[in-house]
Amino acid sequence: MSVLTSITPKINYVKEAAGEPYNIWTMVLFLSAAAYTQDWTPLAAGAALEAAYLVVVPAMTAYRRLVERRAARQRQILRRRQREELIRAFEPRDREMVEYLRFQKSKIYENYLKFTKLDRLPESIQCLDTMWEQFVDLLDVYRRRKTHLRSINRTAIQNQIAQAERQLATADAATRPLLEHNLDVLRRRMKAFGEIERSVSRVEAQLQAIENRFSLINDHIMTMTALDGSVASDLDFGELLANIEITKQILEESAPALSGLNLIESANYPESFQSSPGRREQYE
Repeated sequence: MSVLTSITPKINYVKEAAGEPYNIWTMVLFLSAAAYTQDWTPLAAGAALEAAYLVVVPAMTAYRRLVERRAARQRQILRRRQREELIRAFEPRDREMVEYLRFQKSKIYENYLKFTKLDRLPESIQCLDTMWEQFVDLLDVYRRRKTHLRSINRTAIQNQIAQAERQLATADAATRPLLEHNLDVLRRRMKAFGEIERSVSRVEAQLQAIENRFSLINDHIMTMTALDGSVASDLDFGELLANIEITKQILEESAPALSGLNLIESANYPESFQSSPGRREQYE
């Protein structure tokens, strides 16, 4: 759904093993030994060792887990970099909302450590990092859809429908099929527009609920009295996570309507459709 979401590439474990620094330096040592001694024996021994290494190591479960963890960290770093670039591209109002929520997250962490006297944050609290990232991604999709709706003149479509209905009432037999087709297209556009409009309103309410939930969690921490980490389990992160999942579901359910509206407009109004870069974007 999000522009930051991508298919996880398949890992080539043999390639990863070959590129390990210790493997490269081992081969360099064999090459250096062969060059120094002017003998092919070290080179042959190195080639045999490398062949055995590339057969055994990539097949080891422990090594595969190591590579997968490393790849996951790299993907996470890349997503964070892309997300920060995305935030910088937001309009000032949206960027202010994101930065305020980031500030709230920091205050929650700070207050939790302050009042519990703990040295480290429990995982139940650190999940706010993931929730904040999801909020940013959802806000990006939401603003794209809202921009798309602004590019459509609903009144103009309604007027075209009324005009087509009047023409259809007096049209001859040859013209009637053409007018009926045009009227069907216009009604489909209006229906798709309504579905997307309703999804945008629901998503906006969910985003506000997520933001308010952050504030409520901070209020809970400010008023708690326990001085151990057990209170973390009392903070209802499940409701916040549920809000995020509901928002995702809303976006997924309305995606066909948005795609259908794009197809209808591009097929029947190609010039106006192509003139608006926002309409050419892939939202999901």
